[in-house]
Amino acid sequence: MSNGDQISRVALKKITPDVSSAMGSLHAAAVAAAQDAKVEPEILELVRIRASQLNGCAFCLDMHTKDARAQGETEQRIYALNAWRETPFFTERERAALALTEAVTFVADGHVPDEVYAEAAGVFDEAQLAALVWAATVINAYNRIAIATRMVPGAYQPKQAE
Repeated sequence: MSNGDQISRVALKKITPDVSSAMGSLHAAAVAAAQDAKVEPEILELVRIRASQLNGCAFCLDMHTKDARAQGETEQRIYALNAWRETPFFTERERAALALTEAVTFVADGHVPDEVYAEAAGVFDEAQLAALVWAATVINAYNRIAIATRMVPGAYQPKQAE
């Protein structure tokens, strides 16, 4: 099927506004939990980008790479994120968060291995771990929504710093 032949996809916000609103509330609660736990915003964006890479979600990749750059993330780290294990660009905390994100994203592939969880638990406290699990869970859900409904990337612009 060529792009010109694609069928129209359901507009979830229009058809199921209560569920869409609940998803937005879940996202807001996960963000608040991360802020309360003092998880670095840079780590949260890396989590969102990495999960979106793994899931092949163009819409979320567009959004979260723009958000990361708006927060001061470097192009070098964004470009290298797909190969984070082979680069010196990421901190121990970032590496632990990325490994946890990959395990949560690929949960059917060996669940979340004890060694991955232990590595994360070694650098994050319980509140931060909980926030990271929620962040990975929420972005995975959003990836699935964007992919299933074929949300088109490109138009998103990050909020300007106040």
